Amino acid sequence: MKKDNIIIFDTTLRDGEQSPGASMNIEEKIKIAKCLAKLNVDVIEAGFAFSSPGDFEAVKRVGMEVKGPTICSLARCKPEDIDTAWEALKHAEKPRIHTFISTSDIHLKYQFRMTREQALERAVEMVARAKGYVDDVEFSPMDATRTEPSYLYQMVEAVIEAGATTVNIPDTVGYSMPYEFGKLIRGIKETVPNINKAVISVHCHNDLGLATANSLAALQNGAMQVECTINGLGERAGNAALEEIVMAVKTRKDFFFLGTQANTKEIMKASTMVSRITGINVQPNKAIVGANAFAHESGIHQDGVLKEKETYEIMSPTSIGLKKNTLVMGKHSGRHAFRKHTEEMGYNFSDDEINSLFERFKLLADQKKEIFEEDIEAIIADDIYRISEHYNLKHLLVSSGTEQKPQANITLAIDGKDHEGEGAGDGPVDAAFMLIQKMTDTNYKLLSYSVKSITGGTDALGEVSVRLKHNDNIVHGNGSDTDIILASAKAYVNALNRMHYKKTKKKQRSV
Repeated sequence: MKKDNIIIFDTTLRDGEQSPGASMNIEEKIKIAKCLAKLNVDVIEAGFAFSSPGDFEAVKRVGMEVKGPTICSLARCKPEDIDTAWEALKHAEKPRIHTFISTSDIHLKYQFRMTREQALERAVEMVARAKGYVDDVEFSPMDATRTEPSYLYQMVEAVIEAGATTVNIPDTVGYSMPYEFGKLIRGIKETVPNINKAVISVHCHNDLGLATANSLAALQNGAMQVECTINGLGERAGNAALEEIVMAVKTRKDFFFLGTQANTKEIMKASTMVSRITGINVQPNKAIVGANAFAHESGIHQDGVLKEKETYEIMSPTSIGLKKNTLVMGKHSGRHAFRKHTEEMGYNFSDDEINSLFERFKLLADQKKEIFEEDIEAIIADDIYRISEHYNLKHLLVSSGTEQKPQANITLAIDGKDHEGEGAGDGPVDAAFMLIQKMTDTNYKLLSYSVKSITGGTDALGEVSVRLKHNDNIVHGNGSDTDIILASAKAYVNALNRMHYKKTKKKQRSV
């Protein structure tokens, strides 16, 4: 790594998954991890190995299957956490153990019930324990921004002496202001005598909307690693967004005099994949990856962009992986051309996957006048990233009108056996949902239902997202089609499959 390149530490699979309803299964985590590797992030925090068998397996498999980035597991300052993290990581090419304990008086008094001296002793012991397993050890003093500075300096010095190679300063509750946070980082750099033996990292939360600003202020004051997530996912209001950090450093290299190793052309693909897998849509006005990020409606702006893009665009859409050539394929395109195009998009599918995708593509090509790259991305998300199907929608017929109550007729395969049913509802979508619910003998609460057009025109491919709740389980489902009723039914069935998967895994863990 060049001396002036910052380290991008992605924690989408760990902190990002802590967003309510954003849990991912192991196969989905592997797909995202491989996408992050293509994005060329430096470190992937694959999970919290001790927290559950699922997280342990995810960390283990990411470490075994994903090459390039350092693979990291979070671990509390407890012997069993450290040992379990190593067991999950021991097959990884470049393993890192990331251990943490709180240092603020409010956390130590009310949550940990420890004295400062006890926390310091525990931190040193556990960093040394982790160092016995791996050379690459990261330590985080949780709630650092509400920690008394002199004690924070003492803690940082002690864990570096014990073997920590990275010290991460978290703004755990998003409390700090940019100037204040930058000053804290500068104080660590100037005061801790052995700080030159470790990389200073930051992990900022977005409770006051300042996660990215605080992270960038830290870079100005000596930090060289930023912990962030795709789309800013994370606990509560989320984390610093990877795409914002990377593009800010790239766009304003004249200001930061820093760089990253990130392949920025993979940003949009990563954003889209994370959004579809988690079911959390990106807001249209989100920086970098929002639908409106490169849209211009004002006449003055349009005039300026037409004359010279740099008048109102400080970065190129192509720099994050968006393409201007909108019409990409047609109904006369062959399988070979389709495979080649998916490879140009950055995918590498098996013959069986290509065959399945190509069938979906040809059906869509018969329905639409134009096929856009976003359409192909939606097909890939709908077909390849879908979990195994306990329920499979085989047939849907819905009738509605001003003079009749909406009716649905559905054929649904349950564990491979076809079942047929008819039912009514207040609208065509409601009729389909009510009938599917009846046929599957489920009664889950529908928390949300959203529809968005992936591409323009009346024949646009529509994407539907639903969110279901049953007891403490919350899942999402996605479906896409030019027929919005069919897309809705697909999304509902996809959510049922996720709920079934989740409940099955819970039963397996309890046996």
